Amino acid sequence: MEVINAIGRRKAAVARIYVSQGSGNITINKRELAQYFPAATLQYIVKQPLNTVGVADNYDIKVNLYGGGFKGQAEAVRLAIARALVKIDAESKPALKAEGFMTRDSRVVERKKPGRPKARKRFQFSKR
Repeated sequence: MEVINAIGRRKAAVARIYVSQGSGNITINKRELAQYFPAATLQYIVKQPLNTVGVADNYDIKVNLYGGGFKGQAEAVRLAIARALVKIDAESKPALKAEGFMTRDSRVVERKKPGRPKARKRFQFSKR
């Protein structure tokens, strides 16, 4: 199998991944998964598509990741892995789609409006 690449985005995070045959190693920005994401929940998010399809130990994944915060980065990697798994085996798409891993979450931070402290918050109103 040649190297399969895919891209995943979430908020401001962008993940470019390269999937090859291997033993289940996930490397993010030249660091191990457990070192890059110390929180077990974020490691779980990254591995969700692999566990859904049941191929967690079949592929080595190399990730280039930038932008956003840790939660957005983890979800960007999840989307990229799901897209790569569909490129490898199209039969896995219905299972991944049912779990919601094939959908790009388009929610981003709303911009700050002029005359307000934040996007929707207003300054304190004074009647007198």
